[in-house]
Amino acid sequence: MTGQTTPGSAPLRYRPGPARQEIAELLDGLRTDGGVRVVTGDPGCGRTAFLAFAARSFRAGPVWHVRADPPRPERPHGGLRTLLRAADRPVRLPGDGTAGEVLLGVLRAAAAASPLLVCVDDVHRWDAASRAALGDAAARVHATGGRVGLLLSVPGHRPVDRQMAGLPVWRLAPLTPGDAAALVDEATEGTVDPAVREELVTEAEGNPALLLALVRHLSPAQLRGRRALPRPLAGAEVLAGVAGGCLTGVPPDHADLLLATAAAVRATGEPDADAGLVRRAAGILGGRAAVPAPETAPPAGARVQLSRTTGSLPETLVLADGRLRLRSALLGRTVYAGAPPGRRRAVHRALAESLADPHGVPALLHRSWTVTGPAPALAAELAATAADPASALPPDLRRAAHARAAELTPDDAERAHRYTAAARQALLAGDPAEALRLLDAARSRPAPASVRGDAELLRGAVLLADGPVDDARESFLLAAGLLTDRSREEADTAVLGAANAAWAAGDLTACLQALAPDGSLPRDPAPVPVPTVAPVPAADAPPAGPVGADAGGTAPPGPAGPTGPTRSALLRDHRDGMRAVLLGRFDLAAAPLRRVVEWDPPADEPERLLGSAAAALMLGEVTAARRSGARALAAARTLGSAALEPRALEYLAYAELRAGRHQLARTHAEEGLRTARRTGQRNTAAHHHAVLALAASIEGERELVAEHAAAALGTARRHGLAQAATLAQWALARADLGAGRPQEAVDRLGPLVRPGARRGHFAVWMLAVPCFVEAAALAGRPAHARTVLEDFALWAACRADPQAPAQLLRCRALLAAPEVADELYLRALDRHEETAGDFERARTELLYGKWLRRRRRLGEARARLGEALMGFERCGAHPWGQQAAAELRANGAAPGGAGTVRPARHGPGELSRLTPQQLRIARCVAEGATNREVALSLSVSTRTVDYHLRNVFATLGVRSRVELARLVEQAEKTGAQL
Repeated sequence: MTGQTTPGSAPLRYRPGPARQEIAELLDGLRTDGGVRVVTGDPGCGRTAFLAFAARSFRAGPVWHVRADPPRPERPHGGLRTLLRAADRPVRLPGDGTAGEVLLGVLRAAAAASPLLVCVDDVHRWDAASRAALGDAAARVHATGGRVGLLLSVPGHRPVDRQMAGLPVWRLAPLTPGDAAALVDEATEGTVDPAVREELVTEAEGNPALLLALVRHLSPAQLRGRRALPRPLAGAEVLAGVAGGCLTGVPPDHADLLLATAAAVRATGEPDADAGLVRRAAGILGGRAAVPAPETAPPAGARVQLSRTTGSLPETLVLADGRLRLRSALLGRTVYAGAPPGRRRAVHRALAESLADPHGVPALLHRSWTVTGPAPALAAELAATAADPASALPPDLRRAAHARAAELTPDDAERAHRYTAAARQALLAGDPAEALRLLDAARSRPAPASVRGDAELLRGAVLLADGPVDDARESFLLAAGLLTDRSREEADTAVLGAANAAWAAGDLTACLQALAPDGSLPRDPAPVPVPTVAPVPAADAPPAGPVGADAGGTAPPGPAGPTGPTRSALLRDHRDGMRAVLLGRFDLAAAPLRRVVEWDPPADEPERLLGSAAAALMLGEVTAARRSGARALAAARTLGSAALEPRALEYLAYAELRAGRHQLARTHAEEGLRTARRTGQRNTAAHHHAVLALAASIEGERELVAEHAAAALGTARRHGLAQAATLAQWALARADLGAGRPQEAVDRLGPLVRPGARRGHFAVWMLAVPCFVEAAALAGRPAHARTVLEDFALWAACRADPQAPAQLLRCRALLAAPEVADELYLRALDRHEETAGDFERARTELLYGKWLRRRRRLGEARARLGEALMGFERCGAHPWGQQAAAELRANGAAPGGAGTVRPARHGPGELSRLTPQQLRIARCVAEGATNREVALSLSVSTRTVDYHLRNVFATLGVRSRVELARLVEQAEKTGAQL
């Protein structure tokens, strides 16, 4: 049965999102073992909806689901009576402090026949006696377990009542951007403009109640994008409607303290503020708000009772290690937005006067928020301080300073210049959506061509990382035209950016046209395949320069060096080398690109190091590319350039793929995917997904290949990323080939590699030719392969890919007559000796071993197949190893390596039977991670983790996570493979 004391359903439908598996595990645990969770979260996070979701999802037995009555004169045990009445369990409750024991007896009696789930919403609103009894019963259930599950919700903006202290807490996470967007679509019936939806999702920060309040606050015309949105989007009225009730009855001294803390946090962007600063500001405000001195402050997390006379903290604040923090960031926004403007200005003035450095960015920001009109002098000082590269300021604080300086600037050109500088810092901070908003603000006033050129150059960089790449190309071309008169070098940088965007889109004609000195096309724009696979290969870094650089003093992206001839020469070398590569003229490309590679930029210029890595990849110098990529990554992390990290990891991942080290590529791509998601770079994330799909196609993770390929293709189709799409399709086909489905691989790869409008990206398609030739030969369709093999021969002759010569010989052997195939296979194996990596050599050994076995040369076949099996085992290519093992068995041998079907044994050595991804998941689970935590750490979905975990259990013969943990622990002690 389900009891419900309040009419109607929850105000919104709970969306578990990535936590779905974790919630399922929680409910399953409550069903089997009982237990308690105190559910909490920010105001509006959906506690009520979560309990309703849990109640609907629990089908193992009865559910008692109640919500506290509205506040009214306290009646002892009134809350308990509400619960028992809803459950139809009338029981006399004693007043001698034993009501908790009585409640526990009732719960256990109700759970005698089947598990019981009790959901109590807003427990803090119950009377003290009821809270004490419920807390006592919950503590005993938590200690002893059983068949009773308790979900008790309390608000997260105040301390948990002492009656619930010590119980495990479940804090509801914000909505993911995808779930938030789905909620907006549901609330608007799909009529919302995509750009408006994105702004709403960003403004709500994952809070479902705030998101719905924002939707209700806008008119239909505003939701459809036909009228301008209000600024600020989440104003005082909207915020008060969501969280204002949490501030009811706050006394004036505590209101000032909350406002001072919220204002101090606003100036730094940090989650907390210096308690001494707030205390000094409170003194300037008139002494109404008192902060306990550090020597008298309570311990971290301790609850402090509200008291006007003792000067203690409001319960919505936490004091720890000399720092003040609001328990809820949404509450801080509400406090600040709802304060009278005059009071806000007074608080900022007091904070500015209380800071030790009156000319630092925080003090200047506070001063800027005390003025109500243009302030040119203050704006100039603020912009100059924010642009100082010697100051150790994070990009987000620099962004705030430049943006505020722009707001105070009356001159249109200078205003646009400062908005552009703010956008640059927003991009460095990993917020491309904010960067575009600031660039739109820069566009809103007339400005000289050079200022507009700076803005368009940055817009192109933003869109290249997170938008339609054709739009990025147009922005770069516009920037090139606007910047020509001021600086030929900056115009060349924009031209190079346009070529990068055309490269990402797979538009060879546009790429060559952008790189031509006069914008013309060659007579034969693509005589041979382009010999490289890399991320957008020229200088595609955002034009950020040093972290503190202002718009006018910014170094352009890519291989640009110091000002003067060196910078011009390097830009010209990169452009000329890239154009020669696209034309297949490696004799002309080598010298200029090698000068870019050999140039040694300073260690604090990550975007220029990425330019060197790109040139190295075009030359096929993988070691140099890895070195420059690693230096760029270290520099980006040192400088706090969040936007550059995922791209540096992208270069490293591609370099490792080119070197045949797919597991290292996978490690870089997993980290790169996490950072790309965190910094909002969907295009970069798509390339990392493609790398992960390629790596998984070697290791035989079919579910993982499909998942990453789908993610890469989804973004590629929306943003025109031909390179990522081709790589993803290649990964799917290679997974088919590894699984013994050559016909499917031929059908998938045929359009990508054969001439025609559907051919894949000009820099990638030829890399898939060896897979296509192998699949066509195995499928009995060799004629299809011969048409593309000569193009691949041209590619191999370029010597930009160390694996290509051996692959070419293997392909020729597959298509050759028996009398010449033998020698071709042997020559291919000789060429493999010149390169690193086990996978390609093992593939040649496998194909040669098959060929030998079918000609009854069984001894030679056994040797080749054994070598192939060991090579596949070394690189973790399990499906290919299974093929080699099957061939060995057909040859009469009894292989003992991977791929051999053996009886299941329950021992640590069996871990060697797991795939690399299964090993990673097994290790994480053994360390106590939930499926959701494993998914986040490995950048996969919880569904994929669940799939692999089932296979782990089946392979190892274990039945629970506890057994798996024991097995992994035993393996670690005995040195088994992990």
